[in-house]
This record gives sequence, structure tokens and C-alpha cells, in this order.
Amino acid sequence: GRAAVEIGRRLARLARSHQVLVVTHLPQVAAFADRHLVVAKDTGGAVTTSGVRVVEDTERARELARMLAGLPDSDLGIAHAEELLAVAAKERRA
Repeated sequence: GRAAVEIGRRLARLARSHQVLVVTHLPQVAAFADRHLVVAKDTGGAVTTSGVRVVEDTERARELARMLAGLPDSDLGIAHAEELLAVAAKERRA
């Protein structure tokens, strides 16, 4: 956890002056992103497709909660995700 938060913090700092693209499964890193994208794969019979969508606002906390514990509807997971987002937002403003 602590190392992942520091990675997110450093990437956010780097993104102030450079374009940074990160693929991660770590919610602590994803919380620091300016834009959060989710890649989804769908297998329908013999055809597999994938798509990308932007995650914004309250849906972002749910996605981070899903990444944290696999429980997008967990009140505790959402609270933890919102805390991560608040810490990240504070860091970006500093």
C-alpha cells in the first residue's frame, strides 16, 4: 500500500511536466490519475472484443473499490476509495 501510494504520487508529479500513460491494477496508483480509463473484455461465443471507457465522478470511487477488494458496492470499500481520491487530489493541488 504505502509503496503504491508513493508511486502514484511520483507519477502525478512527473505528469505536471510530461505526458504519462500508466497501466495498473493498483488502486493506489490509479487514484492519482488525472483521467481514469477502464479496459473491459467481453467474450461472446467465438468472438472476443475489448473496449475502453472513461470512469468519472462517483463511478470512479466504485471502480477503485472494485480494484481494492473486488466489491464495487461495499460502503467500506467506497469510503476507502474516496479517501484515496481525496489524498491524491490534495497532492495534485500542492
